[in-house]
Amino acid sequence: MRIRPVGAHALLLDCAAPAPGAGETRGTRAAGDPGAGAGLVEAWRAELWRRREQGELTAVEIVPAATTVLLDGVPDPVATAARIAGWAPRPAAPAGPTTADRIEVPVTYDGADLPVVAGHWGVDVATVVERLARTAFRVAFCGFAPGFAYLTGLPAELAVPRLPNPRPRVPAGSVALAGPYAGIYPAASPGGWLLVGRTAMALFDVRADPPARLTPGAEVRLVAA
Repeated sequence: MRIRPVGAHALLLDCAAPAPGAGETRGTRAAGDPGAGAGLVEAWRAELWRRREQGELTAVEIVPAATTVLLDGVPDPVATAARIAGWAPRPAAPAGPTTADRIEVPVTYDGADLPVVAGHWGVDVATVVERLARTAFRVAFCGFAPGFAYLTGLPAELAVPRLPNPRPRVPAGSVALAGPYAGIYPAASPGGWLLVGRTAMALFDVRADPPARLTPGAEVRLVAA
């Protein structure tokens, strides 16, 4: 894991990086594979949030991504980087029945691309639905659109390609897969993910606190409606 300065008051923790070069600070060594990297990002996100809540870290924003965690609004980046380099994150807690922050999303599994996913997985459509409904997903990070959460939890061998040509309009609430991720479109937009279902759950509301229904670290179950 590398800790790099970003501008005057931000730090970037790179959890899938080679050994640091001159002028960079080494923290805990990251695993090289994407799955381990995602777990390390979640472990660091949780650790940094915990440290901030306990007053050991000052940062306005802690923003996880696929392989990085950004700390923005850091008053003293040099001292903060040195402090973080001495920390070790706790292992990311596995999603399971005892997870307190589970969010159950009711899904109607009737997506147009279910047969395509079944073909990639080498199973029938019913098995695709059963696998998705029983998977304990976790919000790894948010992006693309307000309220769009990238959900991890599927085994690496179940990763699927995006459509060669994106659809010009994907309806709001569409549940979809791409690469190793699952996601739900919070609003209608273009998109190239494979559609497996739909939900009526509202995922983004500017009047709510927080506005996004799915936030990093939360466990998500895509239960059959």
